[in-house]
Amino acid sequence: MSRPLQLMALWLLLAGSFARSAGAHSMAPALLEIEELAEHRLAVSWKIPMLQPTGATLTPVLPPECIRDSAVDETSGIDSLTARWVVRCDAQGLVGRTVGVEGLTTGQTDALVRVTLADGHVVQAVLRASEPRLTVPRRPGRLDVLRSYGALGIEHILTGVDHLLFIGGLLLLVGGGRRLLQTITAFTAGHSVTLSLAALGVAAVPSRLAEVAIAGSVFILAVELARPTRSPPSLLRRLPWVMAGLFGLLHGLGFAGALAEVGLPAGEIPSALFGFNVGIEAGQLAFVGVVCAAVWVIGRLTARRPVWIELGPIYVM
Repeated sequence: MSRPLQLMALWLLLAGSFARSAGAHSMAPALLEIEELAEHRLAVSWKIPMLQPTGATLTPVLPPECIRDSAVDETSGIDSLTARWVVRCDAQGLVGRTVGVEGLTTGQTDALVRVTLADGHVVQAVLRASEPRLTVPRRPGRLDVLRSYGALGIEHILTGVDHLLFIGGLLLLVGGGRRLLQTITAFTAGHSVTLSLAALGVAAVPSRLAEVAIAGSVFILAVELARPTRSPPSLLRRLPWVMAGLFGLLHGLGFAGALAEVGLPAGEIPSALFGFNVGIEAGQLAFVGVVCAAVWVIGRLTARRPVWIELGPIYVM
């Protein structure tokens, strides 16, 4: 896998990805939280991001038997709007009933729903245009938890332009083969450790600080890639897996911030963490596979390339 072809392929991929996803990573999914209270009442919290795709109007869906029993209290955050109110239902409760979100669009909006039942059990799911409703089970199945959190992990990595830029930079730094395998494995190990520690409450770092640190990791990698090829090899080039592992610790804090928005289901925390990690790795490997395939295709289609295209990916980073 030649370095110039890698540069050109990644430049094309990142240009399209950046235009499509630059704002997507900060566009958190909507969150519908429902908690069963005494006297057949439900506490409802509906959180939507300030930034939404054009034409998308998201609306929470509750069982038709439930009638609003309080005024709506709205609060504005830095990047979201949250509404809270109470509804009164009949004696049946939420088990077996359907809740959801209207207005979800394919490929643009997702929503998270979290239901806390009267007995303390929590049911969570990721809703999409293809599946905008959740029928509340008595207890969440382990397979449901794995599927929901796996999908959430895939979505987070593939809409996170900062993470993709860093992975793309690693490809440019090490090329293919064994060094790529070692470097990606080290990055995976790093972010898996801090993701788990932060999600379990062992380590806590403000999300804004973590995001700035992740941006710094992309910048440092870009500066290294911009050094003249004849320069003495730096520590980053001699031991790229060490750098990838250390910076992976920072990226894990960013993943944990996304997971904190959803929360972890009681009794299924290991399954949720495992599913989220597997989803991140699946999305990461898919991105690496697309870049490598693009390298092969471009190598077959062109023999000459403009000089500026070799620096393109670095300046994007």
